[in-house]
Amino acid sequence: MSLEFILLALIIATNGAPILVTRLFGSCCDDPLDGNRRFIDGKSLLGKSKTIRGIAAAILTAIIFALLLGLGWKTGLIIGAFAMLGDLFSSFIKRRLGMPPSSMAFGLDQIPESLFPLIAVSAQFQLGWRRIAILVLFFIIIELLLSRILYWLKIRKRPY
Repeated sequence: MSLEFILLALIIATNGAPILVTRLFGSCCDDPLDGNRRFIDGKSLLGKSKTIRGIAAAILTAIIFALLLGLGWKTGLIIGAFAMLGDLFSSFIKRRLGMPPSSMAFGLDQIPESLFPLIAVSAQFQLGWRRIAILVLFFIIIELLLSRILYWLKIRKRPY
């Protein structure tokens, strides 16, 4: 397996974990990460769909998958944490733009959650900007296709 495939698989699994955990557990333990706080603009900080449970599931999934893929738990932790940081960044920006939680913002929903973890491990895996850009592009394509499949399987509420 190529390094690029392994990194994409890890980032995809990480970003999919909160969706699957929501499907499995419903509203159990889905406390909002932002504690329903508002930013200075009066809008929600992150939104109700960003939960402690989802972040924990994503990071734990990243660690487990990294171990299974031979990358080590530290790499999983870094990728998981930075993928979720990218996801939270997207949510923060979407709230500032007045977009509701779980709404689709093409690019904003995909780029940070793939770009942030790839930059975080770029030195470790000698990823130049060209390789990172290609991986982000592949992530966008795969994410959009998987979103449709998960919607069709009734795992996602809306397709992207």
